[in-house]
Amino acid sequence: MASSSTDLADDGFAAPRLFSQGVSYTYDDVIFLPGYIGFPADAVDLSTRLSRRIPLSIPCVASPMDTVSEAAMAAAMASLGAAAVVHCNTDPHAQAAIVRAAKSRRLPFVSSVPFFSPSSAPTLNDFAGTEYALVTERGDSLSRLVGVAVAADAASREVPVSVSEYMRPTPRSASAAFDFEEAATFLADEGLDYAPLVSDDGEVVDLITAKDVERIRSYPKLGKPSLGANGKFVVAASIGTREDDKGRLEQLVKAGANAIVIDSSQGNSIYQLDMIKFAKKMYPEVDLIGGNVVTIAQAQNLIQAGVDGLRVGMGSGSICTTQEVCAVGRGQATAVYKVSSYAKDHNVPVIADGGISNSGHIVKALSLGASTVMMGSFLAGSHEAPGTYEYKDGRRVKKYRGMGSLEAMTKGSDARYLGDTLKLKVAQGVVGAVADKGSVLRFIPYTMQAVKQGLQDLGADSLQSAHDLLRSETLRLEVRTGAAQAEGGIHGLVSYEKKAF
Repeated sequence: MASSSTDLADDGFAAPRLFSQGVSYTYDDVIFLPGYIGFPADAVDLSTRLSRRIPLSIPCVASPMDTVSEAAMAAAMASLGAAAVVHCNTDPHAQAAIVRAAKSRRLPFVSSVPFFSPSSAPTLNDFAGTEYALVTERGDSLSRLVGVAVAADAASREVPVSVSEYMRPTPRSASAAFDFEEAATFLADEGLDYAPLVSDDGEVVDLITAKDVERIRSYPKLGKPSLGANGKFVVAASIGTREDDKGRLEQLVKAGANAIVIDSSQGNSIYQLDMIKFAKKMYPEVDLIGGNVVTIAQAQNLIQAGVDGLRVGMGSGSICTTQEVCAVGRGQATAVYKVSSYAKDHNVPVIADGGISNSGHIVKALSLGASTVMMGSFLAGSHEAPGTYEYKDGRRVKKYRGMGSLEAMTKGSDARYLGDTLKLKVAQGVVGAVADKGSVLRFIPYTMQAVKQGLQDLGADSLQSAHDLLRSETLRLEVRTGAAQAEGGIHGLVSYEKKAF
């Protein structure tokens, strides 16, 4: 049970003492000492806030990277009770369309089903690997639905012919407002293998199939989704700090973005402060998240300017080279603790951005004061991440690149590093590949169960409880030596297979 206060003072360090020694700690550098368990793991409450006014059921946020967050990721994360931030490394119209696509449904997936007109003559390649295609009068989602084309029917033709020759009659449409269970029930009751999803204003949103239902039901049960006041999915979007980003901001707000993230590697700049003031004046109803920051001084400037959330991290991402190239940044554990200790007094939630490789890192970030964790590589390679799978050295992988990589900068992300006006471009990130992780609908619930068990070990039955234990100095930490880190991982085996679930 509990020990005396004298014993506690000698056992581990309270966070203020540990993080006041002028040492920059990463998540792996520190370890929490266990607390007292008086409740089951399933009783742990992971509900939190993305920003001042946006609640989430679980503390996960998908990073605004062009190999992580588009419509499919946004819909999946919202269905899990989390959120995604749609990247801005595309033109404003396309980014707004991604936001609208994610918010136009209540299903946990986006099928990317192609659209054809009746006169078009698609080849099998035009189906882009999908089993079905939707046929509308003009070949777009805004015109009247006239039929469904099946890839197998197109493949049976020796030469491409007009879709009208083999398209099938339109089955009864399902409402785009249906959630997953309602859509599944609709298919079963109607005896259908597939059904188009159509919005109240007649837009053809997507297609749901019996195979989709079977696939989703093979995953852990969906929890409480992230929904806005209008009952639509919560979707955030990012912007830069340049003058033309004001037009981008307007389009994103019109598209229904619930929060706007100002995307900058170093957020403490006149450019971001001016954008914050403009956005808060023009759109006070939209929560604004600033960053990135790693110090109290940086956080203070952005909070005084009016942000509703802070993104913490600089150079801690797996594909980020900012600390190496620019010699600035901070160890992520120290950064999260320092900024959170200040932001809490101003009711500003902190997003721990970067450095997340496992569930233990998530437990550490949250217990050090963060309200959510933002993940890039952790989610890249999933079914919902943009891009196509390929095989590399026998492994199925997807591309994953830093927004500071030269490849990403060619599409416009150099503004994030204030390099868009410079003649010479210097990379602050790399391009790589990550292994196929399957669907976030499968591995995020398992990851959150591990987080619950971690918080249980600390004696915290909620995120707020973990923060209270931290601030009361009940939560104790120690620094791990290299040998301790090695001992805390898998060791002493000739070979092993590591499966988290």
